[in-house]
Amino acid sequence: MVKFRKKSDLPTKICPVCQRPFTWRKKWQDCWDDVKYCSERCRRRRDDTKHHHDQS
Repeated sequence: MVKFRKKSDLPTKICPVCQRPFTWRKKWQDCWDDVKYCSERCRRRRDDTKHHHDQS
């Protein structure tokens, strides 16, 4: 029997791009340790933030 967790009991991380918390998702169950960004948009924007800092 599978035990279900409450949403409030799921692990969370902070996205380094937008600085918002995001919660574990089932699609990340096999790679949660490798997940760094809350969304595809933030993953793409990570490079933009580096370029902006370098140009200053």
